[in-house]
Amino acid sequence: MDLTPATNFRRPVAPVVWSTGALAGFAGGSAEGAWIILYERFSGGEAAAVARGVTDSLFPGFAAAPLAIPLGVAIHMGLAILLGVAISVLLRSLLPRVSGRMVEPIAVVGLLVAVWATNFFVVLPAINPAFVGLVPYGASLISKVLFGVAAAIVLQLRRQPCPAAERA
Repeated sequence: MDLTPATNFRRPVAPVVWSTGALAGFAGGSAEGAWIILYERFSGGEAAAVARGVTDSLFPGFAAAPLAIPLGVAIHMGLAILLGVAISVLLRSLLPRVSGRMVEPIAVVGLLVAVWATNFFVVLPAINPAFVGLVPYGASLISKVLFGVAAAIVLQLRRQPCPAAERA
């Protein structure tokens, strides 16, 4: 299997790549959110504190505001959708030989683990060190792996032709 990057960057990215990426990001962000809610519920924590931490990371000092929790969820989902689009474009445009193959889910999860490591060891300690302590590394890594699994499922399903369309 050839995993070399594509060299033709002049081709525009198909609209389906963007929409598939947005859907993959939404699915991944939802999986992450569901995991954090479950984790915090069973560990005695508070998922709302994580949402406030997300808000505080982008808008320092705003975590005590009444809209901090829904704003944190909105920020999280917006970033998740952007990440899904970035992964979709990367895989479909720069690594088309991986796209639709069995190695694609592994690549997606691997990319998300790299994003997690960058966030928790570089970005968050610089912009909001308190956020890193809200969820243990293991639990936050699981959340990002779940994001990758959910996104990979969407990418695989959207890659498959629709059986009804084939019959028509």
